[in-house]
Amino acid sequence: MAFLFRKFQEAVKTLAKSPRFARDPRHLQFEADVNRLFLYTSFNRLGRNADEKDADEIIDMATKASVSDQLKQVQDNIHCQIRNVCKLMDGILLPNNNNNNPDVQDLTPQMQNVHRPSGLSFAIGKTVASANLPVAPETRPLTGQELSQSLKDQIGYTLDIKPSQVPHKEAGQGLFLAGEADVGAVIAFYPGVIYSPAYYPCIPGYPRVDASNSYLITRYDGIVINAQPWGTGGESREVWDGFYEQEYPLPPEDNKSTSDRVWRLLAKPSEGGHRRTYREVLERRNPLAFGHFANHPAKGTSPNVMVCPYDFPLTEKQMRTYIPNIMFGSEDSVAMRRFGSFWFKSWRSGHQDADTPVMKTLVLVATRALHDEEVLLNYRLSNSKRRPAWYSPVDEEEDRRRWS
Repeated sequence: MAFLFRKFQEAVKTLAKSPRFARDPRHLQFEADVNRLFLYTSFNRLGRNADEKDADEIIDMATKASVSDQLKQVQDNIHCQIRNVCKLMDGILLPNNNNNNPDVQDLTPQMQNVHRPSGLSFAIGKTVASANLPVAPETRPLTGQELSQSLKDQIGYTLDIKPSQVPHKEAGQGLFLAGEADVGAVIAFYPGVIYSPAYYPCIPGYPRVDASNSYLITRYDGIVINAQPWGTGGESREVWDGFYEQEYPLPPEDNKSTSDRVWRLLAKPSEGGHRRTYREVLERRNPLAFGHFANHPAKGTSPNVMVCPYDFPLTEKQMRTYIPNIMFGSEDSVAMRRFGSFWFKSWRSGHQDADTPVMKTLVLVATRALHDEEVLLNYRLSNSKRRPAWYSPVDEEEDRRRWS
């Protein structure tokens, strides 16, 4: 297994330098990341009984398959892992769950009776009558710690939050893997409220959304996930709307261009706020919903996970409660297109992509085998803005391409 992984690692390094990744810098970095994720997640799916022939076939596919095809395979690999985790948590948490029958699609009678609007509407922001609010079904009265230990017993790892070992004072709490995880494993979900570019003005603290929130992350397609409302999760399965109170700091003393009054006005999200997120029944005890606590590695240290876009199919209703995200606003009538640094509305017909609605999320994927250690993620901060003193680039060229 170690020999095969070294072979995959060499393939990752070689393909990252391929001439085919030599067009638009931002797009080429996206393609290089997809290529890595294809190798890592496919290697994971091969399993520990894989032989060299299997590995060679995957590497050959990585050199020949289109980025689109590789991305589809990555999505399938990730979905397969997450579906397995969801079934295991069902077996732990749901009373009378027939965990021995893998063909069982429905969860429990309680879940069958939960009201859910059809299509995308059940995950997007439209005001609904209180009579139509979802109801959290009955689950076993386990604490978050008990669920975490039970899941670890079945998949071999779980996550802990404790003081980071990264040596700078702003590191704070860090994310630690307890147990063992193979390369390509889904280590954590990145939880919270999802904002498309159309709803950037609705992000709390807009326009300086990062002034008091270090738990924001952006996908290549412009989707922003705000994990601050999720915090450290909870101790039950509950109806969650993503609402939280946030303090908005005043601008620095050396910035006199904006008055306190105007800054406070700008710092308020657009009218509608949390009312435009749909309330969903989510498992707040999810032991893997802590991706936002992963720290950036210290200088001379390598990251051991990377972000992976995961488009969760909203048709998978039996898994929905374990996906720790809700969407802000409606995406059924307006899309956004990026031109340079700007985003523009692009109206689309109602039938486009209507057959498979998705929720655009992120997960963290292991880039090597992990064992009882801190989870470290390359933040890839933009080099066009002032970076914090503690930030040491893992790869300056990748940062530059990511934000070109």
